[in-house]
Amino acid sequence: MQAILLTLLLVALVLARQPLPSAHAAWTPRGSQVGRPGGAASASGLGPSAVTDPGVEIGPGARSGSGVGAGPGPGRAWPVGARSDLQRRFDAPPTRWAAGHRGVDLAASEGMTVRAAAPGVVSFVGMVAGRPVVTVTHPSSGTPPLRTTYLPVTGSVPVGTPVSAGQPIGTMATGTGHCATGCLHWGLLRGKRYLDPLALLGGGQARLLPLNGP
Repeated sequence: MQAILLTLLLVALVLARQPLPSAHAAWTPRGSQVGRPGGAASASGLGPSAVTDPGVEIGPGARSGSGVGAGPGPGRAWPVGARSDLQRRFDAPPTRWAAGHRGVDLAASEGMTVRAAAPGVVSFVGMVAGRPVVTVTHPSSGTPPLRTTYLPVTGSVPVGTPVSAGQPIGTMATGTGHCATGCLHWGLLRGKRYLDPLALLGGGQARLLPLNGP
């Protein structure tokens, strides 16, 4: 009996030395979404492009430089005009969910002819998020192949038509609110990875992207 009482006394002394948990101590349940992409903390930074395509990836080091180069290389062409005025550059966001500018804006007015920037095949003509879009896929440019997108553009060439650099593919549609003034939003993708379109022309700091391999 005395041994049992002694044991209980020792247990009580040990428990008395343990610090009580603070009333302000933080507790994170298992499986918490705190700090994970898509949680409340990151939702406020969603950009328009990320909302429509949450799988977007951004090409590292693909920001444009201070100049657009002397002109397109062989087999390339400005989408609008002989030398387009650049209104807004490609701006890679820090993460796929953050705001950024996934393409470049070139000064253009309604009714202006839009041309393919490089040889390829028209792969899409239609509406995306209420805006008319034309997409040209560039075969033999790697896996997956490069694609250029043009909006707001009313397509004039059927899907499946091969086009050469500088060939008309449509005309500028009415403004859709993307720019304060008229502009063509020109994009470049490999799969879901957005790149700087000026790389096709050899402009900016990005190297000239080949169309005959990765």
